[in-house]
Amino acid sequence: MKITKQIYGGNHKRLVLDYLLIAIGSFILASGFVFFINPYKIVPGGVYGLGIVVHHLIDEVPVGTFGLILNIPLTLLGIKVLGSKFGIKTVLGMVLTTLFMDSLTYFVGEQDPLGLQNDLLLSSVFGGIVIGFGLGLIFKAKATSGGSDIVAMIGSKYSKISVGQFLIIVDSIIVLTGLVVFKDWKIPLYSWIVIFITGKVIDITLDGISYEKALIIISDKHEVIKDRILNSLERGGTYFTGEGMYSGEEKKVIFTVVSRREVTTLQAMISQIDPNAFLTVMDTSEILGEGFKSLNEDEG
Repeated sequence: MKITKQIYGGNHKRLVLDYLLIAIGSFILASGFVFFINPYKIVPGGVYGLGIVVHHLIDEVPVGTFGLILNIPLTLLGIKVLGSKFGIKTVLGMVLTTLFMDSLTYFVGEQDPLGLQNDLLLSSVFGGIVIGFGLGLIFKAKATSGGSDIVAMIGSKYSKISVGQFLIIVDSIIVLTGLVVFKDWKIPLYSWIVIFITGKVIDITLDGISYEKALIIISDKHEVIKDRILNSLERGGTYFTGEGMYSGEEKKVIFTVVSRREVTTLQAMISQIDPNAFLTVMDTSEILGEGFKSLNEDEG
């Protein structure tokens, strides 16, 4: 109990939430493979992708079990080379994913459970979405999926290749293994679609879909614009002092964040106040602070 408090700062609610995310994420991840990937011989990289290849060569070897068998030595190697970051939560995720994957396969079967045999593109798209969402939940709990992630981290440590690039190399080798075994060019093409969509959905799951826009406004009539932002939109902002590169004149720069709906309103206001104003509108991945998502929200 003392050790748990030291690690999590006594925040047992956060600990419970992490384990819940891992359990739900592992189930969703396993479902993505069982319903959309495994039956159609798609090989989306990672140890489970390699497990699909081995399973179709040796029918008695379940995909989930093979993934766990590979993950155990990889995790131990990761702990030795990279440190103790690969702790109990990662091990829990790997075990649960294996149990869910093999159990679902037993009850659902492997023969085209959703009738997508003739629409592998649809299977690849939804497989990538479901797997990405499951992995995103696991990553939210500060755990990893193990497998090729660990290989990439170790490879990056002893080379000049980044983790992301090394991961692409490892997963691509596994995808090409599927090509060699199944002798079908469609396999790697569909597999790379799954890998791409999975990565995008992981990012969305971790960062969320933000509907806010950040704006930088430079205008000689900044006082009027400031008044409209504060009173008409009831938004705040920050003044910066800048200098024109060509003129050398001092400029007031307004930085503010508004909702996507308010951007059009603010643009119309600025157009009326100062048609010569300079305006930059930027997408945001996440806004934390007063008026938006609380900084303490993740601490539960």
